[in-house]
Amino acid sequence: MGELTKVAVDAMGGDNAPVEIVKGVVEAVNESKNIKVYLTGQEAAVRAELAKYTYDKERIEVVNATEIIETAEPPVAAIRAKKDSSIVVAMNLVKNGICDAFVSAGSTGAVLVGGQLIVGRIKGIERAPLAPLIPTATGCSLLIDCGANVDAKPSNLVQFAKMGSVYMESVMGIENPRVGIVNIGAEEEKGNALVKATFPLLKNCPEINFIGSVEARDIPSGYCDVIVCDAFAGNVILKTYEGVGATLIKKVKEGMMTSLRSKIGALLVKPALKKTLKAFDLEQYGGAPLLGLNGLVVKTHGSSKAVEVKNSILQCLTFKEQKINEKIKEKVILKDE
Repeated sequence: MGELTKVAVDAMGGDNAPVEIVKGVVEAVNESKNIKVYLTGQEAAVRAELAKYTYDKERIEVVNATEIIETAEPPVAAIRAKKDSSIVVAMNLVKNGICDAFVSAGSTGAVLVGGQLIVGRIKGIERAPLAPLIPTATGCSLLIDCGANVDAKPSNLVQFAKMGSVYMESVMGIENPRVGIVNIGAEEEKGNALVKATFPLLKNCPEINFIGSVEARDIPSGYCDVIVCDAFAGNVILKTYEGVGATLIKKVKEGMMTSLRSKIGALLVKPALKKTLKAFDLEQYGGAPLLGLNGLVVKTHGSSKAVEVKNSILQCLTFKEQKINEKIKEKVILKDE
């Protein structure tokens, strides 16, 4: 057994807490011997769920937290007022060096605020972007930023590009990842003020493999590996992706049930279709890391089931083993000085 990666998991966050959260934690611990999880939440409820499973008792620890931050609460006020919430207690475990990473399916706003205020940014990092992996025809791409920094500056986007490149190279094993900036056309002179100001900075940045503009329609084809944008554009892209994907799957299923012939055809293509659709299942990629913090913070979907929770925890293992924060300090901070 190697050195344990210690992950604090918010047991009370998300639509399916604590049932699916605890199940995902148990699956992660049973799959990897190098993980220890600190489950923060209302102890009685968490232990009742844990009692359903068989697992190594030494590698799941329950940390009592009496309060829950609800999705509708103002994030800053909630983080400051609810010191004994499952989110705040878990993030303090990371801040104090007890844990290496934090995973939550709870309030996105609270996770983003807590990451900045409690865990804190690496010195020299201007903004911490939220960066999910999204499926493409060739595998997956990193969308950075998708929700943390709506009003970003050109220098922020340059750091996003560098951090995204480090992540894709080290975690996903993509050598010299292609970086593109989201734009409304391929030409360099197109775009809003932010894109026009950022483009030449990326073009002249030797630490990244910048390939120019990427239009939204080219993203699903895998045109680039790191998709750089501010959080407003990124969130629109992500939500459109999710919505179109869900609608297409629904319409395909409806079409297959329209007649006896289509139902027979559906039975024949079901195995191949299931395999194809799985490649576009966001759950398999785990959550979205908030990059550039002193410890790893991972936000999973509010509707996360056990499989996404498990994959988010395993993602933390890779993050630590590949020394992502050390590489960010070396390739982003030191290069900027």
